Amino acid sequence: MIERFGEFISTNKEDDLALYTAKPEDGAVWITGASEGIGKAVARSLASKGFIVYASARSADKLKALADSVSGRGEIVPLSLDVTDREACDKAVRKILDEAGSLSVTILNAGTYVPQRANDLKFEDFDKTLDVNVGGVLNGLLPSIDAMKQAGRGQIAIVASVAGYGGLPKNGAYGLSKAGLINLAETLKFDLDRMNIKMQVITPGFIDTPLTEKNDFSMPFLMDVDEAAKRVVRGLEGQRFEITFPRRFTYLIKLVNHFAYPLYFLAVRKITGG
Repeated sequence: MIERFGEFISTNKEDDLALYTAKPEDGAVWITGASEGIGKAVARSLASKGFIVYASARSADKLKALADSVSGRGEIVPLSLDVTDREACDKAVRKILDEAGSLSVTILNAGTYVPQRANDLKFEDFDKTLDVNVGGVLNGLLPSIDAMKQAGRGQIAIVASVAGYGGLPKNGAYGLSKAGLINLAETLKFDLDRMNIKMQVITPGFIDTPLTEKNDFSMPFLMDVDEAAKRVVRGLEGQRFEITFPRRFTYLIKLVNHFAYPLYFLAVRKITGG
């Protein structure tokens, strides 16, 4: 059985084919959750490389300030919306197609985080988190896939989190949503590969953003947001399915997630102080 599996791996050439990687002349980039944090930094970085970046978030003022801060080869176009509004997301994709001609990259980054403890769980915290983190991704994902199918090419990156690898303190709803996004990206990759649409998942560790400011526990290897954006852009230019950083932390969490549960819980308590 092992020999047959090894033979299959060595002769399966489909996975050796390089998937599509967008260039500025191919079309526009759409980033949700672009008014702050990783989304904002990635929007700036891609614009500096010459891309036309449609930046979405609820705050029109923050998006305008972001667009005004960019000069050079590329451009940031403010596109204010609420990702939980399905119709608004569909209209956003149609607007991008009308104005730019093509949507080459979608980065589904919008998300929210409500810290939770088991002694004070609220339905509304779960509803809000899943509505934004899962529903908001789906609302941007489906129209993006439709547009890219028509074009015969595209790139989609879903921003998940290290919290999707296994349970972390205060991450009940957030971890639930991010684990689901990782599974979704893994599942869709099988079909999207055949459509020449490169699917990737981004799993950051702790990044210095307004979301992580809510944490009151230890955040090992906390990374500057501009460095995180560099890792994202570098990953988008490559062929790896998973873009994860800082690896010395995210790989450690992956490793301990394969321990027996008593060891896993002990290790995570030590790592996070949780």
